[in-house]
Amino acid sequence: MLAKKPLPLQSFLVQVSRRASQLARQRYDVIVVGGGHAGTEAAAAAARVGAETLLVTQKIHTIGALSCNPSLGGVGKGQLVREVDALDGLCGRAGDWAGIHFSILNRRKGPAVWGPRAQLDRQRYREFIQSELLSTPRLTVVEGSVEDLLVTEPNPEEPGRHRVTGIRLANGSQSISASSVVLTTGTFLSGSLFIGQTTSPGGRIGDAPSSAGLSQTLRETLGLRIGRLRTGTPPRIVKDSVDLSLADVMLPDSQPTPFSFLNTHTRCKPEEQLPCHLSYTTPGVDRVVRESLHLNSHIQEDTKGPRYCPSIESRVLRFPGRKHQVWLEPEGVTSDLLYPQGLSMTMPPDMQLRLIREIPAMHRAEIHTPGYGVQYDFVCPTQLSPALQVKRTQGLFLAGQINGTTGYEEAAAQGLWAGVNAARWALSMPTVALSRTESYIGVLIDDLVSRGVTEPYRMFTSRAEFRASLRPDNADLRLSLKGFEEVGCVSSVRYQEAVRVRNSLQEALAALKALALSTSNWRKKLPNVHLSEAKNSTQTGLNLLQYTEVSFEMLASAFPECLSAYMEFSQRLKIEAVYRHHCNLQKKEIERIQREENMSLPQDLDYFSLPVSLSQEVREILDRVRPSTLSAATRLQGITPAAIVHLFNYVNYSGQKERRAHRNQPDQKEAREEEPCSQNVSLPR
Repeated sequence: MLAKKPLPLQSFLVQVSRRASQLARQRYDVIVVGGGHAGTEAAAAAARVGAETLLVTQKIHTIGALSCNPSLGGVGKGQLVREVDALDGLCGRAGDWAGIHFSILNRRKGPAVWGPRAQLDRQRYREFIQSELLSTPRLTVVEGSVEDLLVTEPNPEEPGRHRVTGIRLANGSQSISASSVVLTTGTFLSGSLFIGQTTSPGGRIGDAPSSAGLSQTLRETLGLRIGRLRTGTPPRIVKDSVDLSLADVMLPDSQPTPFSFLNTHTRCKPEEQLPCHLSYTTPGVDRVVRESLHLNSHIQEDTKGPRYCPSIESRVLRFPGRKHQVWLEPEGVTSDLLYPQGLSMTMPPDMQLRLIREIPAMHRAEIHTPGYGVQYDFVCPTQLSPALQVKRTQGLFLAGQINGTTGYEEAAAQGLWAGVNAARWALSMPTVALSRTESYIGVLIDDLVSRGVTEPYRMFTSRAEFRASLRPDNADLRLSLKGFEEVGCVSSVRYQEAVRVRNSLQEALAALKALALSTSNWRKKLPNVHLSEAKNSTQTGLNLLQYTEVSFEMLASAFPECLSAYMEFSQRLKIEAVYRHHCNLQKKEIERIQREENMSLPQDLDYFSLPVSLSQEVREILDRVRPSTLSAATRLQGITPAAIVHLFNYVNYSGQKERRAHRNQPDQKEAREEEPCSQNVSLPR
C-alpha cells in the first residue's frame, strides 16, 4: 500500500480559486493562519474532527515548503513523525512519497531510540501536501495576509479574559469570523532577515513578515509575554561545482523504512535512492569565521539561537579548533542544488563563498543562494494550556515556532494537536490532552507549557522518561485507537488497520507464549543458537525471541503451522519480546504517574489566597504558569516537593468538601477527621 499520487499543481490552484469564492458567504468554525508544517497539520486535523476550516496563507504555492533542510525525522524527531501519522496527520505519508534517501539513525542502540529519517525531494513534498489539503473535506484554502485578530472585550465576570472571534485581512479588506483561531506564524511574527550587516523584514527569504498589528495585539491587547529567538539556514550550493569524490559516500538503507503505518513500502525503490556525502571543516573555516565577526550583525545579537543545530559561527566560537561535520545532501531527484547541513551562516555573501571553499570537496563551489539568519517573536508557551489554547484568551490556539520550538517535526506535532482542540472547542466539545506517559507529542507539549523555553526547543529521546514504551514501532497502537475513539481525528480506514494490527500482534504473542519447550528440545529445534547448558528449564517462544541471535523468522521456520501467518510483524514481535520486561516495569511507573496526573488543578484557583504554607515565590510561579495538573506542577522550576504536598492536600481536601456538599450530607466531625495533615502525607515523586 502507498499513498495516492498528488494532484498536479495547476489543478490544485484552479480548485483553490473555486473554493476561495465561497469565502465571502461563509462563517468558519476554525481559521488557521499560516501554511507551514504546523499550519497544514492544524488545518487538516481541524477538518478531520468535523469543523468547517479556513487556511489563510501568504502564498499558496509555498504551502508545505521545506524552508530549511530537505529532510524529515531523525532521533526523537522520527518518533514525532510516526505519532503524527498515527493520528492521521500528513507529514509521514508526504515523507514516504517524497523520500529519496531513507535511513534509520541510532541503529547501534536499541529500537526504542531508533530514529527514522528521510532525505526529501522538495518539490514532491510540497505537491503532496498541497494535494492532500485540497482533497480534505470541509477545508478551504485562501491566499492572503492576516492584519490582526478580532478580539472581544473581557467579560466583567472574567476580568482579563478576552475571546478571539476571527481575523482581519491586510489593508482592512475583509473580516472573517470563527469560533477559534490557530496561529502558526513560524518565523514570520515580526521576523527580520540578517545577511552580514544587512537587515530586512521577513520570515523567509522572499517572503514578508506577518503584520506588526498581530504581534502588537498579542503583546498589548491580550497581555501575552513575548520573547525573541533566532535561527538560520545554510547557503545552497550548485551541485556541479562540488567535487563529491573528495567526500565520504553515505549510502541509504538497503530496504527503505516508511514513516506511515498505512504504507507497506515507500515510493522510492532501493536502487532509486540517492547517496549523501560527508565532509569536514578545516582550520581555514575557523579563520574565515573570526575574520568576518565584525561584519556579522546576527551573531553579535544577544537573541538566543538553537543549541543543537547552531550556526557554523557559533560552533567555531564555542569549540575553537574542532573539526565539524558537513553533510552534503541532495535537494531532489532533478535538483541541481546541494544542502550543506551544518553550515548555517549569516556572514556577508563574499565571506560565505570564502568559507565553503576552505572545505576540500567545495574548493571550487558556487553559491546559488546565500545563507541568512532570522530573528522572530515567540509567545512564552507557559501561557498555554495542554490543549495549546492561550489560557487567558478563549478561542486562540498557538502551534509551531510561535511557541519557541525549532524543526518541522515539532511544528507538525503541535499543529495537529492545536487543530484538534481548536475544532473541538468550536464544536462545543471538551478539549483533550496527551500525557507524556503515552506519547512524545505529550512530552513536547508538557515541556513547553510547564517549563517554557529559554532557547529553541528540539525533541530528543532523552526528554521522554518512558521511551522504552514510546517506541516508533508502536505509535499506531498507542495513538490511532485513541485518535478514533476519543479524539475524532482518525479515519475509519486507519482505525480498522490499527485494530487488525493490534489483534494480530496479540494472537502472535499468545502463540509464542504457548510454545513451551525444555531447553534440550529448543536446542534440537534451533541447533545454531547457543542456549545455556547449566539448566534444562522450560522456556517459551517469547523467551527465546529475547535472545539476540534468535529472530522471529527462525521460530516461524521451526513452527510454521502456528507462526507463519504473522511474518509481516516479524520485526515488531522481536522488539516487543526484547522490551517486554522493561515495558512491564515502566507500566507500573506509568500507572503511578497517571494517578498523580489525574488530579486536576482548578484553572481559577487563587494561589495568593490559599490557606497553605506556600512561599511567595511558589505562589507567583503557580499563578503565572497555572499548571493544569498536579503532575505538571511537579515539573516546574522552583516548585519544591513540600509545596507539591501542600498543594495536593489543599486540592484533595477541597474536592472532598465539594463531594460532601453535593451529597448534601454535611458532617462537621467527619470533616475534622478527614482534614489532611501535611506532616503525615507524602506524595510520591
